[in-house]
Amino acid sequence: MNPPLPRIDRKSALPLLGLAMAYPSAGSLERIGPDWDWVWIDLQHGDLDLREMTDLVRTCDFIGKPGLVRVPAQDPGWVSRALDSGAAGVIVPMVESLDEARAMVRAAKFPPLGNRSYGGRRVIDRLGRGYYRAANEDMVLIVQVESNEAVALSDELAALPGIDGLFLGPDDLTIREGRDVDSPKDAATIGRQAHHVADCCRRHGKLSVCVGAGDAAMALAKDCGYRLVVGGGDVGFLAGGSKAASQKARAFFAPKA
Repeated sequence: MNPPLPRIDRKSALPLLGLAMAYPSAGSLERIGPDWDWVWIDLQHGDLDLREMTDLVRTCDFIGKPGLVRVPAQDPGWVSRALDSGAAGVIVPMVESLDEARAMVRAAKFPPLGNRSYGGRRVIDRLGRGYYRAANEDMVLIVQVESNEAVALSDELAALPGIDGLFLGPDDLTIREGRDVDSPKDAATIGRQAHHVADCCRRHGKLSVCVGAGDAAMALAKDCGYRLVVGGGDVGFLAGGSKAASQKARAFFAPKA
């Protein structure tokens, strides 16, 4: 019997810190993934295709960390393929209505809660043909709220059976409010929305998810009580480490005044 696949610990006393993966590098994930509690595999905006996504899910399995796949769109086919790979769950972007959320529940959950198609080569190989019996609880469905209109629906979204959590999307929210995408994501700018989403999730016993990019965003996540917080990503670690190393080397060889 194979060991169980890694899953999100919904009862963790501490927030779970996540690593975002946008590049198709299983080796990188194998090296740095163990530092984190879960992995965000980004098929929407990352440089990944279906095969590379599956490779990252397999690597999550190997290192014992749950992988959540953000699918490219509200497409039942993508939801099915991601879950059939053995991912711990899916993140669905740009959910703007209850009807859209209900459609994703139908895609992600087996009957009677949803209408997910049974199958999946890898998930059956890993868990056996009876995996569907526990799948609705084991695999999480997270929907992203990325506008003020979606934030206003947060209580109703969090109350929906089959929705396991809400993910506040700071960048889209920021640009929709007319601010530059690189402006601060802190209590003064998105604090009201961040608190509201977290409060709604807490009220209904659902997971609250956000990005803690920078000290101010991380402090806001802590203050609001978010349960899953993205703490960094492969892109930032690669770029930041490379820049710091090159600057150090150039300073070493710079002509003396």
